[in-house]
Amino acid sequence: MSVLTEQNTTPAGLPLPEPAPTTAAPTPGRPVRRWLGRWWMLLPLGLLLAWALVPGAFSAADPITGIPAQKLSAPSPAHPFGTDHLGRDVYSRVVHGTGQTLMTAGLACLIGSVLGSVLGLLAGTAGRAADAVAMRLVDVLLAVPAFLIALILVTATEPGPLSLGLGVGIASIAAFARLVRTEVLRVRSHDFVQAALMSGGGYFTVLRRHILPHVIGPVLALLAVDLGAAILAISGLGFLGFGAPPPTPEWGLLISEGRQYLSVAWWLTTLPGLVIVTAVMLTAALGRSINRAFRF
Repeated sequence: MSVLTEQNTTPAGLPLPEPAPTTAAPTPGRPVRRWLGRWWMLLPLGLLLAWALVPGAFSAADPITGIPAQKLSAPSPAHPFGTDHLGRDVYSRVVHGTGQTLMTAGLACLIGSVLGSVLGLLAGTAGRAADAVAMRLVDVLLAVPAFLIALILVTATEPGPLSLGLGVGIASIAAFARLVRTEVLRVRSHDFVQAALMSGGGYFTVLRRHILPHVIGPVLALLAVDLGAAILAISGLGFLGFGAPPPTPEWGLLISEGRQYLSVAWWLTTLPGLVIVTAVMLTAALGRSINRAFRF
């Protein structure tokens, strides 16, 4: 009994502090279960992706040719989104227009993320002169609204999906550049990066092993949010007539065509508009989830 008492006390006779409780190691399946818990977000996003890849599997109606006798029909089991002024099934046009919109938005995100990330990396790692030049270029882009930049670039070229993606992508370069620069400067101040540099690590080695793994998470989160912003901008430009020419189905064009019949056929604008709003909100939620998953 005395031995146990001596082992549990300090030389001064005070009791030793209780050992800190051990926490269970995270199980490999926990991240999977956490993502599966977001089924309310992943299922609609998967449905939109399926619409873009295999639209014929979700709608058998012709999105181009309609039946004049069924024009301006209200939503029904046969036509969930109703029909337009030419008797075309609006649901079919929304489904087939998903690929056109997402392809253009994906091109815009690719251009903005790649060019913006390269610019941000140069600003954060290539010295003060490169930082000053890159940030002044970013300031110029931020001085003009992104939608106006896209509109100027689209009107200066031939309207179409390629010019839309290019214009919206260039307008989003500034956001990626500022984010990447901020994250690079934050990571560079950590001791492990300084130790890697002092131990003789090369520029690209330190960049690849120590900086990029900490930057990729915020970039992916912004990429998801920017995808929603690109969908909104492309739909707006398509509404103004700078997207795919009729009768090609495209989300912004559908709303533009339906506004002429808003008083007698509310579904022509309301239902495609709800699809756009839902897509933007889902991509924003995806961005927040990615940011939490990659938070260090």
